[in-house]
Amino acid sequence: MAGSTPPPPLDSPRAAFSLLAAVQITLIFALTLVTVPLPIIGRELDVPQSGLILISAGYGLAFSGLLLFGGRLTDRYGGFRMFVLGLTVFLVASVAGAVSPGFGALVAARFAQGAGAALAAPAAVAVLRALFPDPDRYGRAMATWGGLSVIGATAGTLLSGVVVTWVSWRWLFLVPVLVALFGLLLARRLLPEASPAGRTALDVPGGLLATAGISLLSYGVLASEEHSWSAPAVLGPLTAGVVLLFAFVAVEARVGEPLLPLGFLTDRERVTGLVALTLTSAGTALTFVIIALYLQGVRGWSPMVTSAAFLPYAVALIGTGRVAGRLIASLGARRVAAVGLAIAGVGALLLATLEPRGGFATGVLPGMILLPVGAALSFAATAVLITATAPRRQTGLAGGVMNTAMEFGASVGLVLLVTVATSRTAHLAGDGSAQAVATTSGYAWAFAVSGVLYLVWGGVLALAGPRRVPERAQAQ
Repeated sequence: MAGSTPPPPLDSPRAAFSLLAAVQITLIFALTLVTVPLPIIGRELDVPQSGLILISAGYGLAFSGLLLFGGRLTDRYGGFRMFVLGLTVFLVASVAGAVSPGFGALVAARFAQGAGAALAAPAAVAVLRALFPDPDRYGRAMATWGGLSVIGATAGTLLSGVVVTWVSWRWLFLVPVLVALFGLLLARRLLPEASPAGRTALDVPGGLLATAGISLLSYGVLASEEHSWSAPAVLGPLTAGVVLLFAFVAVEARVGEPLLPLGFLTDRERVTGLVALTLTSAGTALTFVIIALYLQGVRGWSPMVTSAAFLPYAVALIGTGRVAGRLIASLGARRVAAVGLAIAGVGALLLATLEPRGGFATGVLPGMILLPVGAALSFAATAVLITATAPRRQTGLAGGVMNTAMEFGASVGLVLLVTVATSRTAHLAGDGSAQAVATTSGYAWAFAVSGVLYLVWGGVLALAGPRRVPERAQAQ
């Protein structure tokens, strides 16, 4: 199936876009589906804290580590083929996750899910470009595409709390199973072929170095949640990851057909967009984690009520995403990204005023509305900035780089911000502050740092000179 050529699509581009969008949302939903039920999984499978980190991070480690290679495989073999292959791996791994008898099987399933997603995600971007060959329509589609991932993360947070309240956490895997199954059944009918760039040589050494380097670096940062930064469990993977990534850069500078041409990262629009995307991903991930911990740990809310508290967040996110394309058409992607980061920064700073017993409507809700409004604008605009100037032969690479930045922010960036929170909490607790006060203050500091970073980079985007890129977009 992965090697076959699809027949001409029989339905409208809108139906094809809807299919691709559903898959993209589900790939990110799967990334977050074990976050809320993780303590329950630990008790049921008798897993220590270190094992829970692997269950939670296994998907993201494989996803982020393989995205660049997945993007280049798409450019070599074609978007449709790699989309079907990736979705098939994702389907099988999701079934395995649902029926996992123990810790090892579940970790393996999560890594396999991430590997399948790393093939499918950049391939979907290539298929999207084949679906909308006109630059204006492609820019319009990418403006909508940029906000899909955070919708998936939001859906994971909302649904997981409801599911684990009533049934087993294993039922959460039913969502990726069904979406992947329907995606495979409909792909041949709806999706066009994304023609491969040609039988260029695969940069296998570069692929291995990038995958190992990104994965080790990410794991080292994640391990800091349980160990100090100077501990061998953290310092070892971090050092190895950095060394491998330096080796990757050296290899890419010398090979004739690199996995990631270094010139691909010299485009000013693309680089500023990637930084903005990384920061936005880190900030939105921080909101999910910190607000969930605050409402359940400090305020004593149940998982189901905590999930319901994210409904305004979801409404603000989806509503803004529907108008983001029109704003990009009028103002340009760079300006919309700058405005989005500014709004998100204000939202994060509002959340930096959290108090142990403050009211939800006045102390939490304003920030939880402003932050997703700004994030939705930033996600939409940065997707255009990153992909608009990419040559057609590098569409898969652009999709891989974009998703890598998003996942890097949501994993490594998140942990760094959480480290700010834990350091502040430990300092106050050591000075004799009540645990609730110390914990809440740590959360507030993390939001404050996130807000400042948003505002600073928004200023960079606003002050940097514009450059002509095909960024006309409208609402999907």
